[in-house]
Amino acid sequence: MNFSNSGATGKRWAARFLTSACAVFTAVMASTAMAGEKTTLTVYTTLEKEQLMPYQQAFESTHPDIRIAWLRDSPGIILARLIAEKDSPKADLLWGVPAMHILALNNMGMIEPYEPKGYENLKLRFRDTVNKPPVYTGNEAWMTVICFNTVEAAKRNLPVPTSWSDLANPVYKGQITMPNPVSSQTGYLGVNHWVQSMGEDKAWTFMDNLHSNIAQYTHSGSKPCKMAATGEFAIGISTDITAPQLKSKGAPIDIIVPTDKLGWDLESTAIMKGTSKLEAAKQVADWMTTKEANEQFNKFTAVVSHPAVNNVPKNYPANAEAMMAEDDVSVAVANQARITQEWIKRYDGKSEPKSN
Repeated sequence: MNFSNSGATGKRWAARFLTSACAVFTAVMASTAMAGEKTTLTVYTTLEKEQLMPYQQAFESTHPDIRIAWLRDSPGIILARLIAEKDSPKADLLWGVPAMHILALNNMGMIEPYEPKGYENLKLRFRDTVNKPPVYTGNEAWMTVICFNTVEAAKRNLPVPTSWSDLANPVYKGQITMPNPVSSQTGYLGVNHWVQSMGEDKAWTFMDNLHSNIAQYTHSGSKPCKMAATGEFAIGISTDITAPQLKSKGAPIDIIVPTDKLGWDLESTAIMKGTSKLEAAKQVADWMTTKEANEQFNKFTAVVSHPAVNNVPKNYPANAEAMMAEDDVSVAVANQARITQEWIKRYDGKSEPKSN
């Protein structure tokens, strides 16, 4: 055997091996880098600030390859922003946005229908039963209640109201605040419920009489209960989220669930049509239906979508969920522009000034 060229051959073999090894190493590193990259979802939300980090951490702990980037504002501002961005959407996903707003956006062709895994196991009220596949997943409910300051009521000799209709009694003149239904979704929950449950003619007659007793319409859904808690006014039409928190802090209020039931909406999840991150968005939607996700929601709100999750916060009215009205969310959306415009004509003169 001739070994005269063995050195050159060895060098060529070594060079080929090194080239091959470098190629494999580069491919492995590229694969590892890709595996380590996170998909960032731009998520628009109307949830409270204190909810965002716990929810994000809970989701990302089970989906470490997806990162949530929040953009938070009030429901009205988020809706206006989404409509303004219609032709060039910035959001991939909506989380904690009112179902009524999502249905309105869907009417404009802006929502990607999707039925998450486990959707059929959620409480019926939290499911979109009109659209197939559904366009939203309800996560948490919020509703209107009456905050009644017992100390101030005793001073002013005010009877305890037991129904919405009672609030039209002239004895309450100047003693009631409620959210403006144009600027506050909580305010619209009440107006929508009165229209759907009483019929429009009777509802406007009721609201005319109620208006005589209203001291102020606020632009915040929680503010009327806060004003009742401090005794500024005896009665505040407000949310079932704010009222128990204030009572637990010692506010002298009773939380009244009216016998003629409660208006409500759902903080919901939906996927924006046209997102380039559809599969990641679907994974978030799938997580929303799980018991684990609902246990996170239940730390902040009493009524959530999963039937096995039902912790009741301190001072939360025990019958609130049972007293949610059979209002039609689709009808509420269809009526909203017309109803709120009529409301402005009749009652906006008592609205508080808008802050700049």
